[in-house]
Amino acid sequence: MRLHYVLLGTAALGIAACKPTEKNTAAPAPAKVTVAKPVVKKIIEWDEFVGRMESRKMVNLRARVSGYIEKIHFREGAEVKEGDLLITIDPRPYQAAVEGARAELDRNSTRAELAKNESKRAETLIQSRSISAEDYDTRLKAAAEADAAVRSAEAMLKNAELELEFTAVRAPISGRISYALVTEGNLVTGGERDSTLLTTIVALDPIYVYFEVDEASALKYRDMHRKGTRVSPMFEPIPVEMGLSNESGFPRKGKVDFVDNVLRPDTGTIRARGVFENTDKLMAPGFFARVRIPGSGEYDALLIRDESIGSDQGRAFVFVVTADNKAEYRPVEIGPMEDGLRVVRSGLKADERIITNGVVHVRDGAAVVPEDGQMALPPIAPQTAAAGK
Repeated sequence: MRLHYVLLGTAALGIAACKPTEKNTAAPAPAKVTVAKPVVKKIIEWDEFVGRMESRKMVNLRARVSGYIEKIHFREGAEVKEGDLLITIDPRPYQAAVEGARAELDRNSTRAELAKNESKRAETLIQSRSISAEDYDTRLKAAAEADAAVRSAEAMLKNAELELEFTAVRAPISGRISYALVTEGNLVTGGERDSTLLTTIVALDPIYVYFEVDEASALKYRDMHRKGTRVSPMFEPIPVEMGLSNESGFPRKGKVDFVDNVLRPDTGTIRARGVFENTDKLMAPGFFARVRIPGSGEYDALLIRDESIGSDQGRAFVFVVTADNKAEYRPVEIGPMEDGLRVVRSGLKADERIITNGVVHVRDGAAVVPEDGQMALPPIAPQTAAAGK
């Protein structure tokens, strides 16, 4: 009898379990989401490269005359101006050479004056037939030879004075000077070959940044110039921005004034140059820099928040809310960041509502409860920005 009741109870429980409940058949409630329309803004896309700074002028200062260094006048590593006296080479031998050349010029000038007077007298005597034609020619040639000797002596004097001037080594350009490679009391060698290197000077303001542009980008820029969307720096300067390794963003502004005429076959790149002001002289040749140049013409871009973008097997997508408040899966092509928002190149329209919050709770075609929000990011408060530095 007890077994009969147990079987009846078990059967009743099985029937109850098989009966669908009201909770199981009810549809899930629509997800609450925040929506906003894309921000429409005129922007220019930028392409980033890595460059290295170089001086626009660099001089290896060498001795022009031989001699012993008498005095070093500059402070190593300091700023010098064009014409500043840097090094003195013992001038005494060259002063003596100048005096000797000047004496030789005086002697030849006296001989030339005497020969000139003799030639004038010869002109008078030849008319009266007091001297022979041969003597007349001899006196004229002697006068011409004396004039040539004067010109030669003048050239020797100028050369001697120039060598004396070269004993005072002056800065040929303004810039920052290196250390003295040869110290006082040492012998240096002048001349055009094997002359002694004394020091180097580099100009710092403005400063150059050279960077390499890949072939694909170079072709893109030339195609843009052909279509009139952006000028090429081969024809006129374009803007360039730069940031150092310890700087965020690209705070320094300059211009690209040079593009090389050859694409390097070993690297597949072409060299370009940016020019930047360096009034505080703190940037120096050899520093690495991040640079960016306009990679597009100005156009109306659609900007959305990065968190509203999902990834489906490496392809970006967003959810658009339709007129009947349903989520619609939409593949998009995205671009760079601009003012904290992501550029969407294709897949969206300016008047569509994008889900910015609650994306993880949404599926394609599902009903949603949209709540209007703002697509633009709130401005950073001054105290917050200061605290983050």
